[in-house]
Parts: sequence; C-alpha cells; structure tokens
Amino acid sequence: MNTGQMHSDMHPVDGDLVRRLIAGRFPRWAGLPVERFPSGGTVNAMYRLGEDMVVRLPLVRGGAADVTLEREWLPRLAGLLPTAVPEVLGAGEPADGYPWPWSVYRWLAGENPEPGALRAPARLAEDLAGFVAAMRELALPGAPAAYRGGPLAALDASTRSAIEELRAIPAEGVDCDAAIAVWEDGLRADAGRNEPVWLHADLMPGNLLVDGAGRLTAVIDFGCLGVGDPACDLVPAWNLLPAGARRTFRDALDVDDATWTRGRARTLSQAVIALPYYRETNRAMTTNARHVLAAILGEQDA
Repeated sequence: MNTGQMHSDMHPVDGDLVRRLIAGRFPRWAGLPVERFPSGGTVNAMYRLGEDMVVRLPLVRGGAADVTLEREWLPRLAGLLPTAVPEVLGAGEPADGYPWPWSVYRWLAGENPEPGALRAPARLAEDLAGFVAAMRELALPGAPAAYRGGPLAALDASTRSAIEELRAIPAEGVDCDAAIAVWEDGLRADAGRNEPVWLHADLMPGNLLVDGAGRLTAVIDFGCLGVGDPACDLVPAWNLLPAGARRTFRDALDVDDATWTRGRARTLSQAVIALPYYRETNRAMTTNARHVLAAILGEQDA
C-alpha cells in the first residue's frame, strides 16, 4: 500500500472523481459502489466498481500510454496464454478535469503471492515458466518494443547512480560493491543478447494473482508489454521465488547462463532504483526491493 506522494507530478484521484467519470461516460454503471482498492502500484490507481469490475486510472502522464497499449493488445492476447488476463469492458476518456484515458476492467479474483510465504513455490514456478514460455511463443504482428527490453547499457547510468545513493544510506545495509559486481556481470553478458521475444516485462508479485492453493490464475498490468530481451521476464526468480523454486523456473525455461546473468542484473537494477526512490512513499515496492537484494546478493555469498 502506498504511504505518501510517490511522484511530484501525480494527478489527484479520489472516489468522487471516479464516480463523476463513471456517471459521465458509463451512466449504466453510475449507481454502483466505488471503493479504492489498496495497491502497491506506482503508476495507476485502482477502484472497485461494484462486485465485478475495477477502474484503473493513471496517476502520472507516463501511465496514459499504458492504458492505450492495453486496449490494443489485451483482446489479442486473450485465449493465447495459460492464465487469465484483464478484459477491458469500457474505455474512459479525459473529462471533469482528469487529463488522461482510463479503463474499466472485469474484476479478476485472486490474491498477490507474497515472497517468503508461498503455498506451493515449485508449482508456482512451473506456472510462471508456462506463462513466460507462452509469451515468448506469440507471433502477433506489429509488436511494440517492450519497456526495459533493450540493452542493459541503457540502464547503466541510472543503476550505478542508485547504487551510490544506497551507499549513502547505511541503514539499508546493502553491499554496494557486491551489487556493482552483479551489475557488471550482466553488462558483460549483454553482448550476446538473444533474439527479441514477446514479454510481459513487469512480472512483479503485485501483477500476479494466485488461488487458494498458490497456483497462478491471472497476470495483470500489461502496460510494459512488447518484444525485447527474454531476460526481462526472469525477474520472478528473484523477486518472488525461493532458491529451490528458482531452479525449477530456470530449468522449465531452459535458460542459458548469459540470459540468466542478464536477468539477475535486470532484477537488481529495478530493486536498487526503487529502494531509495520509494523508501518513504511505497512500502510494497521497498519491501520487495529489499527481498530482491537479499536473494541476489545472498546467491553471490553462497
């Protein structure tokens, strides 16, 4: 759950605004209850609409492109993947002082998996591998470039800057020299990048839904999707799965050493950038960032 103003350019969103937007755009739904849904998301706000729907609104300008991307691609993905994906039920437009497009989706039941408290980690690892493999096998034409899907060198300056920022926060206890070593291993492995494949490109625990048995039932938030380095979709190995299930995930996808090394570096980059940025504003993001760093740097010590 967010605990403060995450970005300086956030647009204010509240239940009253959502009710006005719904009444203006979709009067047939105007009488349904609207309730903020607690989320660790950093780009969008979510509001339950009745029992069966959810409204998703960008909080910052950059999220607007994600909305239009999902409207275009989610209908094409439905039925091609082994899990449920969001279904767009209504396309909202700027109105009532709100400046960006927004969408109404069908509500998907389930809960976010919690690192360290997975009910069936090995089975979840297999489910995740099945989803990633199905994404890679897509052959849909006109694919966009995935967010974060390019060369690691494009992230070099921001990653090193974040590591140095963490070095100045001793309370976090991050072994920054070890983090730089992991990052540089990834850069060296970047020279032999694989052919681009279809990616979700944001497989954070908050974008996964599991059932009561801990099995993957849905993947949400496709705003970063596109084609790019297959290492991008390896992030659950460190942001969610314990060591044994991590090996199951890797084996199921038959990941070579260079791709695995890049995946580790990409996951570390996300974590070191998120930790200082969201340290005072988003507990979910910083908790997961710390989990990632413990998992990755713990591997180096083993």
